Amino acid sequence: MTPFLILFAIVFAINLMPAFGPPTWSVIVLYGLNSDLPLGWMVLTAALASSAGRYLLAHGFRLFAGKLSQKTRANLAAARAAFEEKKHHNLLALAFFVFSPLPSAQQFGAVGLAGVRILPFTLAFFVGRLASYTFYGGGAELVDRQTNLGEVFRESMSSPLFIALQVVMLALLVVLARVNWAKVLRRKA
Repeated sequence: MTPFLILFAIVFAINLMPAFGPPTWSVIVLYGLNSDLPLGWMVLTAALASSAGRYLLAHGFRLFAGKLSQKTRANLAAARAAFEEKKHHNLLALAFFVFSPLPSAQQFGAVGLAGVRILPFTLAFFVGRLASYTFYGGGAELVDRQTNLGEVFRESMSSPLFIALQVVMLALLVVLARVNWAKVLRRKA
C-alpha cells in the first residue's frame, strides 16, 4: 500500500505545478521500471492523482483570476460566454482534453481563468490519462531493463527545448487572458 501512496503523492504534487514539472508519464515509466507494482493499479493510482492535482490547479487559477484587472476579467468572461454558447464547443474541448498531447497544466490554467466548469474537463482528462498511462507503462515493461531510461528522461526534462516549450505555453496563457474576446467574436459573427 505504501508504494501506491508514494506514487499518488508524487504524481499529485507534480500535477499541482503550473509549469516546469516533469510529465507524469515519465514518472509512470520510471516507477514501473523500478518497482514490481501491477501496471493496472499503478495507472489507476496515477490517473486519479494527476486528475486531482489538475482539478486543484484549475481552482487555483480561478482564484487568481479574481486578482486580474477588470478588462482582463471581461475578456475572460467573453471567452467563457462564447465557449458555453454552443454545445459542440464543449464536446470539442472535452475531446481535446482526452486526446491532447499538449502540456495539461496550461490547459487547466485556461479552464480555471475562463471560469468554465472544471469537473467535466477533469473527468475527460482522467479518461485520457488512463489510456495514455497504460500505453507508456506497458511500453516501459517492453523495454529492456538494461537501458538507461532514467538518464534519458532527466536530460530531456532539462533540455532547452523542454524549458522553451513551458515558457511558450505560459506566454500563450497570458495572451489568452488578454485577448478582447467580445470584440474578436463579434467580428466573426
